[in-house]
Amino acid sequence: MPKVIIVEDDPAIAEMLVYHLQDLGYEVEHFSNGLIAKEFLFSAKYDLVLLDIMLPGYNGLDICRELRQQRPSVPIMLLTSLDGEADRVIGLELGADDYLTKPFSMRECQARIKALLRRCDLNHQAEVSPNVPSEITFEELQINEESRKIVLDDKVIELTAREFDLLLYFAKNMEKVFSRSQLLDAIWGYSHEGYEHTVNTHINRLRKKLKRADNKPDFIQTVWSVGYRFLDV
Repeated sequence: MPKVIIVEDDPAIAEMLVYHLQDLGYEVEHFSNGLIAKEFLFSAKYDLVLLDIMLPGYNGLDICRELRQQRPSVPIMLLTSLDGEADRVIGLELGADDYLTKPFSMRECQARIKALLRRCDLNHQAEVSPNVPSEITFEELQINEESRKIVLDDKVIELTAREFDLLLYFAKNMEKVFSRSQLLDAIWGYSHEGYEHTVNTHINRLRKKLKRADNKPDFIQTVWSVGYRFLDV
């Protein structure tokens, strides 16, 4: 049974979320204070976090940033207000997997949570599967699509879900140039239209994590005034 953590200080929204997610068969735990939630999130086991941004005790964006550093693979969905576009952008750049804008449809919320949990479940199945996983292999970089494992120079590299999806998309389309809007649409989806600079942030993080030895060029290269491409040179 998946366990979902709700961090939301609005009692009406929290009650609605708890009711509908329990109705899906999920185990649900709710926190209304950011500081108390933070202490729990860094020590407990769970499968997904629904995280409000404006919280008493500790800001949701700070929780997102710190949680992403410690648990890169846990799905995080932000809950934001209609006028909180800047917060949504920052949240995506900090590594949040998705966001919902208040007021939101519970049907959409349930669908997005199911999609995030389904992806995590597939990743787990791949990790324990006895089958030989498919890989995309370069000289010093191995991308394991089924287990979502990255190895660079014999060292496992921890990527967030979005970072992995972005790298895999590049690697499957070697040398092809993509604009920021094309990458945003392919990896984040149409609902994030207008947040092209989020792509820049994720690519910068990828470059830092995939830094090559001997001053070799980055795998992901900038094509000025156009976008980005993946090269193994």
